[in-house]
Amino acid sequence: MALSNAVLFPHSLLPLYIFEQRYREMLSHTLDGDRMFSVALIKRGIEEAKGIEDLCRVAGVGLIRACVGNENGTSNLILQGLVRVRLLGLAQEKPFRVARVELVKSELGNQIEAEALSTKVLELCARIEEIGVPLPPNLMDHLRQLESPEILSDVVSAAFVTEPFQRQQLLEAHEVCDRLRLLIQLLRSQAG
Repeated sequence: MALSNAVLFPHSLLPLYIFEQRYREMLSHTLDGDRMFSVALIKRGIEEAKGIEDLCRVAGVGLIRACVGNENGTSNLILQGLVRVRLLGLAQEKPFRVARVELVKSELGNQIEAEALSTKVLELCARIEEIGVPLPPNLMDHLRQLESPEILSDVVSAAFVTEPFQRQQLLEAHEVCDRLRLLIQLLRSQAG
């Protein structure tokens, strides 16, 4: 699914409204199969993706956790992010796109550095909460319980970063310490 304003992170949820005919067909096919599909961000300055060259090459793959069909044929769904993938090319274009992909694995890097960066991320999240930015209930409690710097970086990126191309930068950072450093820069601008 090519979108101009959405990035799907592993370990996060993305609500989607499906209304275009090709995506209705994709959803039907997906629900009959493994219930998974990818979400790719359309590159900056492109109105509608005509081919794979119009998409950012790193995308998120998610599992449909809930789907409600509406009387008019549209659907509302919740997609749970599972992994990052790199788009290699298209295996099919009609009636909906099917991409050939490869898994993009995160690399932790230095464990001690990752833990220190994670602590800083949590401090900045708490500061953002203190200045009155509305957050989902119990989000901070959930973040404090996460032991994995990789999962923390993805959950915080999904919850705190709203600009699509900043989110895409975070998705493309496969090294966890690099991702956490970038996340700290973005959170500092919000925390003041």
